[in-house]
Amino acid sequence: MIYLSDADLDRLLLEDIQYGDLTTRSLHIGQQEGRMTLTRKHGGTVSGIEVTRRLLQRLELQVESHVQDGSVVAEGTLLLTAVGKASQLHQGWKVAQNILEWCCGVADYTHQLLVAGRAFSPTLQVACTRKSIPGTKMLAVAAILDGGGLIHRAGTAETILLFANHRRFLAQPDDWVSHVALLRNSAPEKAIVVEAETPEEALAILPARPDIIQLDKFSPAQISALLPQAKAYAPFCHLAATGGVTTANIAEYAATGIDLVITSAPYYSQPADIKVRLFPNN
Repeated sequence: MIYLSDADLDRLLLEDIQYGDLTTRSLHIGQQEGRMTLTRKHGGTVSGIEVTRRLLQRLELQVESHVQDGSVVAEGTLLLTAVGKASQLHQGWKVAQNILEWCCGVADYTHQLLVAGRAFSPTLQVACTRKSIPGTKMLAVAAILDGGGLIHRAGTAETILLFANHRRFLAQPDDWVSHVALLRNSAPEKAIVVEAETPEEALAILPARPDIIQLDKFSPAQISALLPQAKAYAPFCHLAATGGVTTANIAEYAATGIDLVITSAPYYSQPADIKVRLFPNN
């Protein structure tokens, strides 16, 4: 589970309700007791349940979760129920809906990537980059994991990844063997990942034997041609397809035999449709 602090939850709430709910206040209905239901209109993967439960509890509502994060549910599944004052229910309504819609959308897209890819390569892994929508990283990381994906890099201090933008500052930018050796010596406990922008660069990198070569915007045909050479020259080096991988083409990449794809696509997927209903207690 990815942990969000109470301060994180309060920030999410304060974006919408810092000055209360003017409509509820003007109607004089805030002290009535009521309940709220949140339902996934269409079937799919669920994420954001635990965050939403804790968030609504910050408003002193009694909250019941009906499913767990990471579940794949049917159309019309009831996700959460909250009970309490109408004022608190209305304050929590839109924030809860926004979180669930976005998180479920990200998780479900990740799940769809895996289903489509593993139909051709059962061991395929999908990892998501740190290129999430600004301000959403904690929710994004949880949603990717709930969808069955991996986190490629949560931040720059987490892994070693050598880009062309790093190499341009070096005296010999194309001395791959020296670069990989330096990185292994400087951070011996970390895997060494190097990005290649062309097939020629990928072939030049192989003798350096990094742990992973990221193939940036390579076509499936280019990957298929490179895989046998990678197995011959650096059998313990993994190849990863990155750049432009979506549900529309992941099957083509998986069919090459590559075992890792890296993508940002889930962050920009269609949000799920979460139906919210509020009722007075009769």
